[in-house]
Amino acid sequence: MIDVTVENFETEVLAASAHVPVLVDFWAPWCGPCKSLGPVLEKLETEYAGRFKLAKIDSDQQQQLAGMFGVRSIPTCMLLMNGQPVDGFTGALPESQLRSFLDKHLPSVAELVANAEEEQALQALAEGDTDTALEKLQHAVMADPANDDARFDYVKLLLQLDRAGDARTAFAPVLAKAAGSRKFGALKAWLDALDFAATGAYDADAEAGFAARIAANKRDFDTRYARARWLMAGQRWTDALDELLEILMRDKGWNDEAARKTCVAVLEIIEPPKPKVAEGQIPPEDPVVASYRRRLSSVVLS
Repeated sequence: MIDVTVENFETEVLAASAHVPVLVDFWAPWCGPCKSLGPVLEKLETEYAGRFKLAKIDSDQQQQLAGMFGVRSIPTCMLLMNGQPVDGFTGALPESQLRSFLDKHLPSVAELVANAEEEQALQALAEGDTDTALEKLQHAVMADPANDDARFDYVKLLLQLDRAGDARTAFAPVLAKAAGSRKFGALKAWLDALDFAATGAYDADAEAGFAARIAANKRDFDTRYARARWLMAGQRWTDALDELLEILMRDKGWNDEAARKTCVAVLEIIEPPKPKVAEGQIPPEDPVVASYRRRLSSVVLS
């Protein structure tokens, strides 16, 4: 529990709510119901062990904050997630109703464990420690199999480490989601490219063969697309994007927009994980991804 003022509101409430739900309790020293509600909220914060953060605001001393939330009577509680109020209540509710209110919105213990493991994995990746990152992501997926972000990062890292067999096993439970998910669709495109490259149709001299056929016919889109997928299998992402853009510049609709769709998949794959930020803040954008997104938009809209 923390006492919030105008000075620390942005840090302790808005920014904090990007990582954990924050329950803001507007109270006053003279308010009888506040005195009965406060200790129960503090008890629940302890029992819920990190599933939410309690922030208390003295509405008499912090009238600006009370006005910001439209507080008309106290006690009033507001639950914030990602910088925005998602629910609230007025009055001193009994403990059973408080638990119901919290359980309706708060992440489960499994989700918390998975999120913590995923954050540690991304930190390890930033430090170049792929072994720790892989272990943490595996733990995250095991703790919360429904955590699609953790599974995407886990399968992606397995593929980056050339562990396609393990990646297929980890991807199998969400394969059906690929058609409706940009992230999982991108992973399927990568796996399909690996299957394509493994057919044996292309050997060590494939690069020269592609170049010769394309030189003979700039509009040989089948060969250009084959080369792009071959490059994807070798994780030569920008080369693959360049080849796909060459197709798009000549024929945007070729093969049911296969080039555009594959471009989108590659950009999803090479997009670095973004840190969580408070609502209204924009996470930093990778310059390479940003450049190719602009090029793709320019070609498609031209």
